[in-house]
Amino acid sequence: MKNWILCLASLVALGAHASDHTISDDSLLVNQVAQFNGTPWGISLLNDAEAIITIKQGNAYRVNLATGEKQPLTGLPKVDNRGQGGLLDVAKSPIFDEQGWLYFTYSKPSAEGSRTTLARAKLVNNTLINWHDLLVSDSASAETKHYGGRIAFDDQEHVFFSIGDRGVRENAQDLTNHAGSIIRLNLDGKVPANNPFVTHANIRNEIWSYGHRNPQGLFYDNNSHTLWSNEHGPRGGDEINLIRPGANYGWPIVSYGKEYWGPVSIGEGTEKVGIDNPLNVFIPSIAPSGLLRYQGLLFSNWNGDFLSTALALRHLNKVRIEEDGEITETRYLQHLEERLRSIAEDSKGALYIGTDSGKLLKITLAQETILQQ
Repeated sequence: MKNWILCLASLVALGAHASDHTISDDSLLVNQVAQFNGTPWGISLLNDAEAIITIKQGNAYRVNLATGEKQPLTGLPKVDNRGQGGLLDVAKSPIFDEQGWLYFTYSKPSAEGSRTTLARAKLVNNTLINWHDLLVSDSASAETKHYGGRIAFDDQEHVFFSIGDRGVRENAQDLTNHAGSIIRLNLDGKVPANNPFVTHANIRNEIWSYGHRNPQGLFYDNNSHTLWSNEHGPRGGDEINLIRPGANYGWPIVSYGKEYWGPVSIGEGTEKVGIDNPLNVFIPSIAPSGLLRYQGLLFSNWNGDFLSTALALRHLNKVRIEEDGEITETRYLQHLEERLRSIAEDSKGALYIGTDSGKLLKITLAQETILQQ
């Protein structure tokens, strides 16, 4: 594993890689668990039998994964459900069994415009109690897009969450605000003493990395102790990034994407000294959303591969990166023609996916595929 991490670090230093091979495969078995009136933006599995689902429009539910029964949660805040804003991610604390905390991100209304906010609350039956905003980020904007909002936990009791540039490009290189960054906090919301900018008076001490356009997926790999994100480029240039403390990921100085209004490159090019290169680039854009690195038993030959839900190209995206740097991209579930928004993996390796049309899907292997393994 150590040698593989060094290989990844070398690839990042050398420059971005686009997929060497792209394959389509629709051999997965899809079962619908539930239907919601709204977009299931976040999925947090309490266990293999129950999940908490956040609905962008401002509701959340406790769902029985066997029967599909939905029980609404009470105690949620008011959200700014405009554009890409609303109730965003939900994640179970790594010490949930001891303390019962759930973490949420949402777009919090303010006079200056809504702000990506990290909060936590305790789940008691179907009620959220002791709701507390841990960080109301300095990311207010008149724009209602690029909120980021994904949550991840490391193995040292830290919580990460992403914030997009809020539609204002220069925010991503301005460290006096939180927009265009990935944030790291202690579980209680305090700033860790070893955050990369904690001694800088003019930099927001909560910032872990910056130069992000709109990180829609965030995943911490406990096996390799690495943090990963996927990120929306503009027209082309979506990315998978290995996130390092204090690193600059370049937006809008460098990008593999083009302007929406024409085939015009953005920034100074695709690479620049002092800026971390993406590990993989998607051209054209797939519009990645949720991200995980598969570590289950069901799809045993997927271990270590990156899985991302895709919005624009409507599929489940799997990226395999070999030690020699060769990248293979496989696209699943294209026949569903669904915008896939969120993803989670249970203890047996089955996948749960939320769609913008309101479906919660369970993804397993078709029986004939199991027999072939």
